[in-house]
Amino acid sequence: MQKHRCGWCLGDPLYEAYHDNEWGVALHDERLLFEFLVLETFQAGLSWITILRKRENFRAAFDNFDYKIIANYCDTKKEELLQNAGIIRNKLKVNSAITNAQNFMKIQEEFGSFNTYIWSFVNDKPIKNSWPHYKDCPATTEISDQISKDLKKRGFKFVGSTVMYAFMQATGMVNDHEISCFRYNEV
Repeated sequence: MQKHRCGWCLGDPLYEAYHDNEWGVALHDERLLFEFLVLETFQAGLSWITILRKRENFRAAFDNFDYKIIANYCDTKKEELLQNAGIIRNKLKVNSAITNAQNFMKIQEEFGSFNTYIWSFVNDKPIKNSWPHYKDCPATTEISDQISKDLKKRGFKFVGSTVMYAFMQATGMVNDHEISCFRYNEV
């Protein structure tokens, strides 16, 4: 018997594996939270499958998303990234990854961890929605608006409300699996 999945991931094995194993799972690991922050910012204006297909290239290019290393990237490293055909070669997004790494660490200093900071927006508990169809799901919410506004105030780039809502979905801050999806009650 075939499992029912959310409609957005159907037909691509990579998408289905991401859906089945990662999307909507509550993340609290600092490096993984930073990885999703970077990937979501690079995804802005593109499809998520494009990013997933390049994810391993991103990991290799960005030192496995070690924010302490990325925060100190020099101009030579920036140029290397902009020449890397395996990732999205966008100068503003590359620069944002560096700026966001620096600001990520400032949040860690202030709150003890980025995890503590980001999960405070949902009172440390995932929001469980009840969407019959993935197309019913909003692109932004009041909470993603708040996160976006606060991150921008702290100097983060490419963290608009839509990007932050996608981040919330990816990291399990919100469960937007369709109610008929086999993962709905698992996450």
